[in-house]
Amino acid sequence: MTRRKEVIRYMKAIRILSRNVRDSFKSVFRNISLSMASILCTTITLILVAISLFLSYNVRQVTTKLEHELTIVVYLKKDTTENDKISIQNDLKTMANVDSFVVKSKEEWLAEMKKDSETLKVTLEYLETNPLLDSLIVTVKDVKDLKDTALKLRKYSFVSSAEYGEGMVENIIGVFDAISVGTLSIVIALVLVTAFLISNTIKLTIFSRKTEIEIMRLVGASNSSIRLPFIFEGFILGILGSLVPIIMSIYGYTVLYNQTGGYLFTKIITLASPFPFVLIVSGILVLIGSLVGMFGSYRAVRKYLKI
Repeated sequence: MTRRKEVIRYMKAIRILSRNVRDSFKSVFRNISLSMASILCTTITLILVAISLFLSYNVRQVTTKLEHELTIVVYLKKDTTENDKISIQNDLKTMANVDSFVVKSKEEWLAEMKKDSETLKVTLEYLETNPLLDSLIVTVKDVKDLKDTALKLRKYSFVSSAEYGEGMVENIIGVFDAISVGTLSIVIALVLVTAFLISNTIKLTIFSRKTEIEIMRLVGASNSSIRLPFIFEGFILGILGSLVPIIMSIYGYTVLYNQTGGYLFTKIITLASPFPFVLIVSGILVLIGSLVGMFGSYRAVRKYLKI
């Protein structure tokens, strides 16, 4: 008997759900002008959201790449002893911001310079002694602390210099940080704008159906049965509004990546591979569109009709 009640309850829930979905679709096409306005607003804002997501992710990828490629080259003085070399290597292993380091002798530098440039090779061969210095190439965990790490290394008496592209690195990091914060702020602002637009569109739909809603309430319809069609309507509008941004994201980003060869302006700025990146962005757009549509509808029903 209990199992039968559960089946009846389950079938009732399915009927209610299917009726609400059906009514929502009818409402979308019945109020086509308002629906198109809402879909258009959602489409425009989600396109901007997609651009912000692409920009934000690629900036983050470039920053991560810089974190792995930017290094501090520590040059040791000529009179540096073996004990000094062992001492600084042990200290580097304990420094919080040091990820790894490589010891590079002056002989290795000399061989590398001869290999890279024929002019330098000829010049260096005339020298009787090697003028270069032994060094350590240090990779850090966080490029934002690159300067502080370099300053610590310069304090050693046997360190000649610790170079990392001072000035330029700080400027690059500052620009990338500003872009990351800016794009995140834009995404949040656009999501709120989308919710507001859908909410106002649904509100107009609700006011145009006041009589219908009053009749539903008079015959004893519950608040949830009145709310649900509007919430599903917002869901449908959000999904429809995300279709064009999804198509543009997949096609547009793939074309951009192929046309630029995966680089933007310079090889330092590498673009993320289109797949599965564009599919993840598409999923986010669908999620934002549907959730914002439902939230906008719920807000309109709750706030403006006082149901």
